[in-house]
Amino acid sequence: MKSARAIPTEKIIQRLQFENPWWRTGQIQQDLMDLPRRLYFQIFWPFVTDVTIQRAVVLMGPRRVGKTVMMHHCIHGLINKKITAKKIFFIGIDNPIYMNIGLEELVNFCMVAADVNIDEAFVFFDEIQYLKDWERHLKILVDSYPKTKFIVSGSAAAALKLKSTESGAGRFTEFMLPPLTFQEYITLKGKGNLILTSDSPLGIQSKNLKELNQEFLKYINYGGYPEVIFSPQIQNNMSRYIKGDIIDKVLLRDLPSLYGIRDVQELNRFFAYLAYNTGREFSVERISQESGVEKSLIKKYIEYLQAAFLISVLNKIDEKSAKFTRITYFKIYLTNPSIRSALFSPVDFLDDEIGAMVETAIFAQWMHQENATFRYARWKVGRVEGEVDLVSIDPLKQKTIWCTEIKWSNRYITRPVELKSLIFFCEKNQLKT
Repeated sequence: MKSARAIPTEKIIQRLQFENPWWRTGQIQQDLMDLPRRLYFQIFWPFVTDVTIQRAVVLMGPRRVGKTVMMHHCIHGLINKKITAKKIFFIGIDNPIYMNIGLEELVNFCMVAADVNIDEAFVFFDEIQYLKDWERHLKILVDSYPKTKFIVSGSAAAALKLKSTESGAGRFTEFMLPPLTFQEYITLKGKGNLILTSDSPLGIQSKNLKELNQEFLKYINYGGYPEVIFSPQIQNNMSRYIKGDIIDKVLLRDLPSLYGIRDVQELNRFFAYLAYNTGREFSVERISQESGVEKSLIKKYIEYLQAAFLISVLNKIDEKSAKFTRITYFKIYLTNPSIRSALFSPVDFLDDEIGAMVETAIFAQWMHQENATFRYARWKVGRVEGEVDLVSIDPLKQKTIWCTEIKWSNRYITRPVELKSLIFFCEKNQLKT
């Protein structure tokens, strides 16, 4: 029997040359150049080009939201800025050919493959979480190559955030790329003119409200991922795309490898239960009774699903914006409503679950904001009970900045008195209604 051989160096060199065609052609692949840019690119781009600060940029986000494409758009931008093409490296860490090779060794291989010595360069590592102890390796690179900019991406958002906070303090800048917002969705579809800013109390207007509502429904069902919105074939089989290519890879591969989960099928069923009930108020006791998962595992599973950026948790405050001593009740939202549509079925305007889906979609527009803290309010004062769907909190002062009630109806425009809980909460917190 022949023994296994190490992958020859020349094969690694060939792979790097294949991944970096601009070393030879001076431009990125045409199919990547043709893909539309996300609106977040304009926000992300300055982090990439700022070489005055010796920090690596960590691009985090869920699967299939366009991280790899955005990195290539950055490479295209750098080439247009007349950066030497051979001093721009891209390495997809998830390729098995790079197994057990450290980041610095990969950089050395790139220098050999491109036939350059780097001093001032740009290095992109894609899917960094596949390298064990990546944060320690990256910190060493940042310290060793002070004039080189390192940009890395990864899918398990909170796990990356945790590790970068622990090991990369002062060396990493984190950037979250969420699923498509509705503004991005209609912009990419060439329908951005449906939303007009105005001086009205509502802040926006539309020249065609019916069409805007139809696009919003499509966004709820299909709009979270860039490649979905342009593909009728994927939309006709959302379950296969989202469940097979996104959810299953996270639940059956990414999370078990990161956290050592044994019963992946239980985690899978648990996530389906949460997805079906997105926007609902939960307690650990209720989840355990309804899902059959032991209480001792529920908090861990929720942490894991947040780490994969599949769900987001909102804690409760009272009518005066005070947090509770013990967290017994909380809300859980999908980070993208189209996940539920893919797992079960698309929704329509008249479906019972449309309210929860709209609430999930609206929350998805804000949840990724940097340094933002969101809660929901629920209280009982004497015989008076009330709830407000979404509250933005100043975490230092524990004071409400703004709040909103999410309704899929226009009757409240003419009958605002029906929003008595919202009015009560605003009065208690000295907010203008």
